[in-house]
Amino acid sequence: MMGLGCNAAGVVGCRIIDSKRERLIAMLTNCFVPCNGRFPMMLTIITIFFVNESRSRIENTFLAALFMGGLILFGIFMTFLTSKILSATLLKGVPSSFTLELPSYRKPQFTKVLIRSIFDRTLFVLGRAISVAAPAGFLIWALSNLTLGESSLLTICAKGLEPFGKIFGMDGVILFAFLLGLPANEIVLPIILMTYLSEGVLTEITDTIFIKQILIQNGWTWITAVNLLLFSLMHWPCSTTCITIKKETKSWKWTLAAVLIPTIAGLIICFLFTNIICFILNF
Repeated sequence: MMGLGCNAAGVVGCRIIDSKRERLIAMLTNCFVPCNGRFPMMLTIITIFFVNESRSRIENTFLAALFMGGLILFGIFMTFLTSKILSATLLKGVPSSFTLELPSYRKPQFTKVLIRSIFDRTLFVLGRAISVAAPAGFLIWALSNLTLGESSLLTICAKGLEPFGKIFGMDGVILFAFLLGLPANEIVLPIILMTYLSEGVLTEITDTIFIKQILIQNGWTWITAVNLLLFSLMHWPCSTTCITIKKETKSWKWTLAAVLIPTIAGLIICFLFTNIICFILNF
């Protein structure tokens, strides 16, 4: 549940689990739950492609909430499924019992709680985010402004991933945007729009009609939108979460597993969805 706010906080929250095996399972599957950084892009895509303007505002709101809720439930299902697979393979063991002993009630000390929350949690996560945000920002600026011939390095890299992206119902721009969005999921959609518009800086576009026009002009369909939502739900954790997993597990092996497990699951789901829909439409 903490992962719905921030996956890094969700990983830190796994400390309360006594069993090392079950704590690892919880950390490895935490990013299947969409964090707060993924919600804006997911809600924007849902609004653009799956909300009908002919319906009333209440109906559209309910439909968008239903779609978003379905995605979250699917992420929770993938968490349970992956946890079951890990329990039967890499992390076999006897399930532990859960006992919660309630301590004696003490009146909360507001100042102490506030100070500990700021220094032990908030600054802890923000410090790790800042340590990767600056280098990532420079990399994005360099790729979008340095050119080779008449094309920017950003466009060249995206075109190189195009064949791979088509296999999973997306394109090279989308995949490369997810790669560059490693520091923060919030910048994935702005990078996509920046690449399509061939601009040198990230710009915030709030007009959903304009965003829809840009995406459709670049070959997007509702199938592309669904695959984007699925891959946003299931792909590698952000850099802050990866650093947190490394600190909590003290192992690069489990950090790599936390990156590969959701990514492989997301690519398989997108591949299956794309091919099943194409088969049905061509049947």
